[in-house]
Order: sequence, then structure tokens, then C-alpha cells
Amino acid sequence: MADTRWLSEGELDAWMAYLRATHLLERRIEEQLKADSGLTHPHYEILAKLSIAPQRRLRMSDLARRLVVSKSGLTYQIGQLEKRGLVERMDCPSDERGVLAVLTDEGVRCLEKTAPGHVAVVRAFLIDQLTPEELATMARIMSKAAAAMSPNGSHGSHGSPPGSPGESQGGSPNGDRPSPSQADPV
Repeated sequence: MADTRWLSEGELDAWMAYLRATHLLERRIEEQLKADSGLTHPHYEILAKLSIAPQRRLRMSDLARRLVVSKSGLTYQIGQLEKRGLVERMDCPSDERGVLAVLTDEGVRCLEKTAPGHVAVVRAFLIDQLTPEELATMARIMSKAAAAMSPNGSHGSHGSPPGSPGESQGGSPNGDRPSPSQADPV
């Protein structure tokens, strides 16, 4: 076993619990996505980000930043989604060097078919296991960690941490959950 003396017992317990939970949740998500649509989690995340973008399109460089992936990694993933007809690439009309990733109608249908199962898994194994206070704490903790890792010390390309007043939550005033077309279904 690796030497863990640089972490206190409590710190090690927290780290190990985090790792176990995230790995198990990721496995459940991958199983659901494969069964419902043959998508991987990165593929689903690409479709979700494009679904909430204006005109269902983003510059590849912007999409890579939002997904926190390399441009070459995104290019590979987009190529796989193009083969399935879920995404297409287009030249950027405002910049001849730019390339847009565009969610196709087939991609929208795939996302709409897959999102309910994805949300059910995330809800069953994470959201419904926590109180509203624990969820708020988790959002603050993860936003703080993300900010520490962000090159500019911010919360990424969106500015506000998830759930903060600066981020739109979608949904209706009566508390209904947003549909996949109203909010990022990730």
C-alpha cells in the first residue's frame, strides 16, 4: 500500500470515500448510457452541452473548454458522434479558421431518449441520498475545488458555480425540474 502519512486519518477517509463514490457513480452512469443509447459518458456530456448552446452549436475550442478536455480529445469524440449522425462539424461563418460542433436533430432525439434514464441514475445514487443542505454543501465544496484547479481561478467558462444566483437553473417557478431541452441534462 502507498505511504499515506501526508494525509491525516480524517483526510484519508474523506479522499477514499470521494474516490469510491465517484467511481461507483461513473460506472452506473456508463452502464445506463450504454444500455439506453450506446453512448459513453463523454458523448452524452457533449450532446448535453450542445443542446443548451445557442442554435445547438459551439466552436470546438469553446466546447473543449466547457468539457475540460483537450482539443484533440474532443476532435476524436466528435468524430465518433459524427459517424452516428448525432453531431456534425461546420465551418465557422465568422472565422474561417474556426470549426463549429452542431447537434443534429438525430442527436436531439438521442439525448431526449437517454436523458430521463441518466437523470434517474444520478437522482437514485446521488441526489436522493443527500439532504438539500448536503447538496448545497457539496456544490460549494466542488465549486471551491474546481476554482482552485481552474487556470484563472474562476469557475470555468460559465463564471458562477453551479446553483449560485449567477447561474440559470431552468425549470418553472413552482419547483418543477427542467426538461432536457430547458437545462443541461448532465
